[in-house]
Amino acid sequence: MVTTSQKLVISGYYGFRNSGDEAVLKSILTALEEESHRSNVTIEPIVLSGDPESTTSMYGVRSVHRMKLKEVREAIKESDGLISGGGSLLQDATGLKSIPYYLGVIKLAQWLKKPTFIYAQGIGPVNRKIFNPMIRSVFKACNYVSVRDEQSAEYLRGLGLRWNQIHVVPDPVMGLPLPEAKAEEVNSVAVNAQGASVHTKLPVIGVSVRFWESDRKELTAIAAGLKKLCSKKAVHLRFMPFHLPIDEQASRFVMEMLGDLGNKGSEVSITKDLTDPQLMLQEVSNCDVVIGMRLHSLIYAASQYVPPVGISYDPKIDQFMLRLDSETVGSTDALDGDKLAKTVANLLDQRSQWLKEHEEGITELKQEAKVPAQQIIKYLGRKG
Repeated sequence: MVTTSQKLVISGYYGFRNSGDEAVLKSILTALEEESHRSNVTIEPIVLSGDPESTTSMYGVRSVHRMKLKEVREAIKESDGLISGGGSLLQDATGLKSIPYYLGVIKLAQWLKKPTFIYAQGIGPVNRKIFNPMIRSVFKACNYVSVRDEQSAEYLRGLGLRWNQIHVVPDPVMGLPLPEAKAEEVNSVAVNAQGASVHTKLPVIGVSVRFWESDRKELTAIAAGLKKLCSKKAVHLRFMPFHLPIDEQASRFVMEMLGDLGNKGSEVSITKDLTDPQLMLQEVSNCDVVIGMRLHSLIYAASQYVPPVGISYDPKIDQFMLRLDSETVGSTDALDGDKLAKTVANLLDQRSQWLKEHEEGITELKQEAKVPAQQIIKYLGRKG
């Protein structure tokens, strides 16, 4: 069997110190590498990044700056194809620039006659109709399209893509493996609010928060729920900022409202400068329950068979929880602290039952997360 080498440009929200998006990249790279070992295709990735030096250092791959058009064009020109994804790239909730940028990168590859692949993206919300024909035109010219939820697929079908053109697959992070690093190495970053080391055998509650509501009522409700939980049982609240530095600020906002819980036997700590996605995954795997506003904190938890408690600020949170046959504990504009405390306490008491009900489904999702890499490698193998 003759082995062929294929260069693939990978476009996404990479190089911005967001653990969730970095996990997407690491998951894609890992899945492509694993699948290439089972085929006659060797993949040479070229990642478009906001911080190419950091991306190259972290993943050992070639990287070019995503906003330097000449470099992007040259990378695509010498490549054998382009992957766009995953994550929520095509949405206009956070601004008007995302959709034109990511579509522009795909269209550039298509103009250069390169095959293009959509890798487990979450599409939307797309509130401005002007973007619909642009998305339709680009996606119809793609060689493979996969999305991470049925709502994204419905949106694309509404644009005229045929049902058999779209694969619905789990988020790629469901397939992310744990690092080879020992747990002790990861735990060395555990510090409390005062910077002192924390070592405890209490049940660990992972907490991933972000700023969302202008009056911070969601964070106030989370703090109230955590205080209520700690009044009932001693736990270790482990804050895990996923997007630095802003999520660390949100975490410390909640930590200040908690005050000193030591007299109740509980501990509070926070991860420090943790950007490596696999090390964050290791952190999550050490939890007994994870409370998450960030989507990928919930995906990390589920992938490690840790019960996730989702707080919704975006439909993508609800959609992921539905894939687990679960629902969110509330939304950022209507969160009951008492309900949050009760939900977490029940999961701690009934964790084995939760695992029994969800283990098989999660294992299937982890396997399905590898499908896009398999399809892309298969296409490149035929092309080669």
